Parts: sequence; structure tokens; C-alpha cells
Amino acid sequence: MTDVRNSALEKYSRGVYRTLFRRNSVFLLGIFASAFAFEMAFDSATDRWWDRINKGKQWKDIKDRYSQ
Repeated sequence: MTDVRNSALEKYSRGVYRTLFRRNSVFLLGIFASAFAFEMAFDSATDRWWDRINKGKQWKDIKDRYSQ
């Protein structure tokens, strides 16, 4: 059982190495793409959280009261 698991893990790690880590350019592209995706997700999540916490206090919520 452990031999099968180790061989599967070896195949997986070899595949990851061949795909991502073998060439520096692909590795850096993966890092930059991951950082960009994380930034977008984090910004979106914090904006939603901020809007939920401050509902009714922001200009977009009260501008109808003051616009003519």
C-alpha cells in the first residue's frame, strides 16, 4: 500500500516539477499570475466586507437624499 502511494506521489511531484519548476520563466509566470489572482480576490472580499459593515453610511447609499 505505501509503495503504491509513494509511486503516485513521485509521479505527481515529477509532473509538477516538469510543468512548473523546470524553467524559471514558467515558475515566475506562475508566481505573478497567482499573486494577481490573490490580489483581485482579496480586494473583492474586503470591499464586500467594508460595504456590509458600513451599509447606510456611504455616499452611494445616501446620495439619493441629497441629490436634486
